[in-house]
Amino acid sequence: MIQIQYQTQRLSMRFFILMLILFLGQIGFGLLLGLQHTDPTLLAGTLNFNVVRAEHVNLGLLWILSGFIGAILFAGPMLSKRELASPWLIKFLFYALVVTVAWNIGTQVLAMTGVAGWWANQPWLQEGLEYIEAGRAADVVILIGFAILAYVVLRTFPPVRQWNEIHWGLGIGVVALMVVWVFGLFYVPRIDLQEYFRWFVVHYWVEGVWEVIHISLVGFLIVVLFKVDVKSVGYAVFWGVTLVWLSGLLGNAHHYFWIGTPEFWQFWGSLFSAMEPLPLIFCFWHIYIDAHQNRKPLENAPAFYFILGSVVLEQVGAGILGFTMTFALTNVWSHGTWITPAHGHLALFGTFGMLGIAAAYYAIPVMRKATDFDQRLGKLAFWLVFTGIMGVALAFAIGGTVQMYYYRTLALDWFGGDVLPAMKLYRILVPTFGFVFAVGAGILAYDLLTLGKRNRNAAAVEAPVLSASPATGWSRPMTGFEAGIWLMWMWIFGGIITLGILSFNLSIVRVQGDPTIPYIMAGVGYPGLLLVTLLFVWRFLASLEARVKTAGETEEPIPDLSVATA
Repeated sequence: MIQIQYQTQRLSMRFFILMLILFLGQIGFGLLLGLQHTDPTLLAGTLNFNVVRAEHVNLGLLWILSGFIGAILFAGPMLSKRELASPWLIKFLFYALVVTVAWNIGTQVLAMTGVAGWWANQPWLQEGLEYIEAGRAADVVILIGFAILAYVVLRTFPPVRQWNEIHWGLGIGVVALMVVWVFGLFYVPRIDLQEYFRWFVVHYWVEGVWEVIHISLVGFLIVVLFKVDVKSVGYAVFWGVTLVWLSGLLGNAHHYFWIGTPEFWQFWGSLFSAMEPLPLIFCFWHIYIDAHQNRKPLENAPAFYFILGSVVLEQVGAGILGFTMTFALTNVWSHGTWITPAHGHLALFGTFGMLGIAAAYYAIPVMRKATDFDQRLGKLAFWLVFTGIMGVALAFAIGGTVQMYYYRTLALDWFGGDVLPAMKLYRILVPTFGFVFAVGAGILAYDLLTLGKRNRNAAAVEAPVLSASPATGWSRPMTGFEAGIWLMWMWIFGGIITLGILSFNLSIVRVQGDPTIPYIMAGVGYPGLLLVTLLFVWRFLASLEARVKTAGETEEPIPDLSVATA
């Protein structure tokens, strides 16, 4: 049985528990948003749609950050072969995070009355900037929190000359979390300039810093789950991080199209945004190779399920759907429509949220000495949240296509009652799939919070198999060629989606008002992409689940993560 190696790793537990609590809170606001889409008058004047949306987005960012912090703190001692530095600062960081959450929830309600708490030309209570609504007081606390995290990690890590690629990825990540946040710490009266700096924070955090941390933590988890060679994982981490920074820095320009910045950004933003899927494809391929190179059985299925879900939805949500909507010629139609949350839900929860859950499924059983836990609830939770979030994205995407036609082509008005009825079916589907997702999240939270406290189910522990015939059919080993075919079909359907949005530029659609071409392409592209994604994940996991231990096979120790791989 794997046992905890360093006592300060237990400090990560409180961050994982906070992650789960905030996750459930975010889902509550998300379900309320879905109901308000169905009935826009629901709670009007008490909890307006814009406030509920701000709470939903902000809690999403906060629980993902909490999961990241928990994962980094758990990994730190294993990467350093020593206890975490300054445990008291970590405890202070936790309470600062709790206060920030409470402040965020409380002050967002002030947005309905227009109270921002202006003093010294700064909004101290809330500032109303999308994704970074927290006021200046909370901003300062957040900056201090990031500084504490960077200090603890860098003090814990060995000297720089001994770092491997995972050290470098996490080290760069925690420092960049703090540095990038500085761009959100000042108010600029000009809206175009304010938006320019706001996207510095949002884009470089999510598509730069968080991606670096994501790739590094995926590498760490693959090493501890499959006991693979640290050097080969380090190679993948290095190229993943390098490609993220090379493509992501100028890729930020796709946020500049419509905020009054120079026209040349439409070309450069489109070009470098199109390159951003490159590191995501690399990450996708790296997860395949690492999971298949040594043919080891899947000992902690829920942890790997969520790692795979994270990498695949990163490819689909951030890569493919991000690609389809960030060219200037597609973005001019999709900007400000439901196409954006289709991309956002798969990208944010899929890429980063699932990784935090995967880390919790690895770390919590180890800390609670329950590594032989019953894995069935975790598997069930995965499939419910995975299919639920893809259903939500599908409803947003198809509804967004209808919305583009009514908004951009017919120039009809939402509040005039034209667009609202046209999207009725999709406004119902969003909370419907959201409910499926919520059920899965509830099972997931219950499973993780009670691990080690419930009686262990005998079915959780499988006896070694003396002999096993090779798996066939759907469970047969997956080859690299087959994985490439699945990836190719994902991008084919992504291309159909892209052409469908581009077809809004055609005269038959734009002038004559005939939506047949974009509707058909959306009707083929989005369901095709999500169905292929679902089948691929099922196929991938079936091939791993078919692996069994043979008699006499013993558990290998986790490779030494602290040594440099160069």
